[in-house]
Amino acid sequence: MLYNFDQLLMLVNSEIDNINFDKQPAGLYQPAQYALSLGGKRVRPILALMACNLYSDTPQQAMQPAIGIEIFHNFTLLHDDVMDKADIRRGKPTVHKVWSPNTAILSGDAMQIIAYQWVAQCPSAHLAEVINLFSQTALEICEGQQYDMDFENRDDVTVDEYLEMIRLKTAVLLACALKTGAIIGGASDKDADLLYEFGEKIGLAFQLKDDLLDVYGDPAKFGKAIGGDITCNKKTFMLIKSLELANPQQKGQFEAWLNKTDFDREEKVAAITALYNEVGIKALCEEKINEYYQQSIAALNGLNVTSERKAELLSLADKLMYRES
Repeated sequence: MLYNFDQLLMLVNSEIDNINFDKQPAGLYQPAQYALSLGGKRVRPILALMACNLYSDTPQQAMQPAIGIEIFHNFTLLHDDVMDKADIRRGKPTVHKVWSPNTAILSGDAMQIIAYQWVAQCPSAHLAEVINLFSQTALEICEGQQYDMDFENRDDVTVDEYLEMIRLKTAVLLACALKTGAIIGGASDKDADLLYEFGEKIGLAFQLKDDLLDVYGDPAKFGKAIGGDITCNKKTFMLIKSLELANPQQKGQFEAWLNKTDFDREEKVAAITALYNEVGIKALCEEKINEYYQQSIAALNGLNVTSERKAELLSLADKLMYRES
């Protein structure tokens, strides 16, 4: 049978709700339970199940690896929030604020191990391929995070370097979820690779959209404070491209704010946003998002499955592109 997004979301949430971290020491497991309880879009496990459903009427066979990928994603958020000193995640205090940075690091480590245990519960015929893909993806995410940290201390980051960083840090996990589901569902190698490509491109568009929302989103819908990237001087597409396009006066204003160590947060966010408006970066970012979106759809269209089976993935891609949170 073909499942729609809402049906798969219900299955995923039910599975996650039944995960019981009621183990000792509580200081290790309670933060993990809290992190998963914050919800989220559950995009990654749903993508895995959708990819499986393209080739099989029983996408549930990919459920354990799909949940493992979601647990892994949430582990990365625990560590990201510590590194970024983020106070809010999905509208709630982050783990390191409720407990401590050390607790968030250790609980995240435990979640990573638990994620592997779930991914390893895939059908035995596909175990080696799925674990190898997951391990390679996990390593690439670490590479992406390191690039992200390196960029904080560099003034010469290029747009291409930034795009490669977000491919590694964000897009490859979406791609991994899709390819994992495809492998378990019995896809051909060509289709599995096309779904990986679809995930990469939609992931790049997704992260660029996230960057855009961090500046232009509605805090009530976005789930975290607007301007976090601006406050931290993150080398996003919008900042890198704006510096490239800025006239000498605008560039001087950018650099003055980037070099300030003592500043009012709201004042800095407002000033950088005003400069973004002057150079017209919002439209350029939206153009780049659309470019990747079109590439993702081209990969999806290359699959050897009926249009009916691809409809739900197409619908989800649209939702990701036109979201406000």
